[in-house]
Amino acid sequence: MSMFSGMNISSSALSAQRLRMDVISSNIANADTTRDTLVNGKWQPYRRKEVVLSAGNGSFSSMLSSRLGSISAGNGVQAAGIVEDQANFKKEYSPDDPDADAAGYVTKPNVDILTEMTDMISATRSYEANVTALNASKAMLMKTLEIGQS
Repeated sequence: MSMFSGMNISSSALSAQRLRMDVISSNIANADTTRDTLVNGKWQPYRRKEVVLSAGNGSFSSMLSSRLGSISAGNGVQAAGIVEDQANFKKEYSPDDPDADAAGYVTKPNVDILTEMTDMISATRSYEANVTALNASKAMLMKTLEIGQS
């Protein structure tokens, strides 16, 4: 285990949470976008996106030692991808809207602001926790250097 493995794990988590915040911000910004992609000659509204996180890929030696029962600190986290939420779009009655269908309904994005705000709070708290862990690792390394000076 490296002396900096705790910092590496925290930094991977910080990057992952920053990506989550970017995607959440995009979802909120496009909550009313009714013309995002053209499918079969018809405009489709914006589709909510989500970040898929997975355990970070480690080196061969770390995988081998974890299988042999050695203590491993983990490999952090990585973004496995960004996927579109396949939930149904919302329908809103607005016959004066230029995007309304023949019945007067407008197809709206599947973005729920309350869900996005909850996810944003979760990502913010995770980011803050990882900053705290990073600062604790830094403080321990500084104390180690002080011991060596004595």
